Amino acid sequence: MSGSASEAREAILGRIRAVVPAAHPPGARPAYRRSLELDRAGLVALFAERIADYDVTVHPTTTDGLGAVLGEACRAHAVRRLAVPQDLPAGWRPDGVVLVPDDGLSGAELDALDGALTGCALAIADTGTIVLDSGPTQGRRALTLIPDLHLCVVFADTVVGTVPEAFDRISVERPVTFVSGPSATSDIELSRVRGVHGPRRLDVVMVLE
Repeated sequence: MSGSASEAREAILGRIRAVVPAAHPPGARPAYRRSLELDRAGLVALFAERIADYDVTVHPTTTDGLGAVLGEACRAHAVRRLAVPQDLPAGWRPDGVVLVPDDGLSGAELDALDGALTGCALAIADTGTIVLDSGPTQGRRALTLIPDLHLCVVFADTVVGTVPEAFDRISVERPVTFVSGPSATSDIELSRVRGVHGPRRLDVVMVLE
């Protein structure tokens, strides 16, 4: 019985290969594009364009203007209390906002706050994706999954071109989260719903220099 099934499978695959000349032979792997022919400015521009397609607001700034731009973003979202990782840099502190360090806040405590402010490990230009790995300035995963708003600081020199490039730089020793826009799903009756698996709103503050 198993021999007949195997023979039938090979016969079907043989017919497919005969009519698809470019089909890869058994065991062969296609050559995926691993990088983009773009300079730093091109990668940053492409990332901003791609992530904006996910209804993400991108705020360009410089290192010196980071705190002021974060303050403007907080005011735009009426943020009063913001969860932050314990190692948040001093220059990232927006005026007029109460910062609540995440020292093990419960899910209910995180949910009661207006949002979270973190950095990221990497950003991927080709897909408009933010990569979080619980490293410096990021905090634990719950910090960016529970609050309704995520303000994420992305530095230009952390933007890579493609997903393979990102995997080359990701540490397997920490949990990794890929974020492409606000949380959304259309699983239920094809009706798009936000906030099911994470924040409904995502703003990116892009530090250009």
